[in-house]
Amino acid sequence: MSDLRTRAAGAADLDAVLAFWKTAAEGTSISDDRDGVERLVARDPSALILAERDGVLVGTVIAGFDGWRCHLYRLAVHPDHRRQGIAGALLRAAEERFLRLGGRRGDAMVLDRNESAHPAWRAAGYTPEPQWSRWVKPLART
Repeated sequence: MSDLRTRAAGAADLDAVLAFWKTAAEGTSISDDRDGVERLVARDPSALILAERDGVLVGTVIAGFDGWRCHLYRLAVHPDHRRQGIAGALLRAAEERFLRLGGRRGDAMVLDRNESAHPAWRAAGYTPEPQWSRWVKPLART
């Protein structure tokens, strides 16, 4: 894995990230657009972590920290590069970021139906918490 590099995304990476998610990410998010990802990187330049192999984007994770909780989103690995330790490397980079910021526990947004991702999360030490449910409300601008 010595040829795998993780780094924070910059503004120049955003179009490539959005295109990558269409191929590698399970499901879509209301924030999967240029404006949403641009705001993320502007607000927290180190939150969107990329994995590259030979200069090619092969994985992503969003490691958001709000000062209190550590949240993981958009862990995605290109289908041609799965089962090569990329998800683990991204999660280690995210966890190192959280520790530097004073984070105490990471939580991840993982679709129940995305069963192919569950082993990667378990291998990294994450477990589902069935006593919690995610409650959402889309916010509309008026």
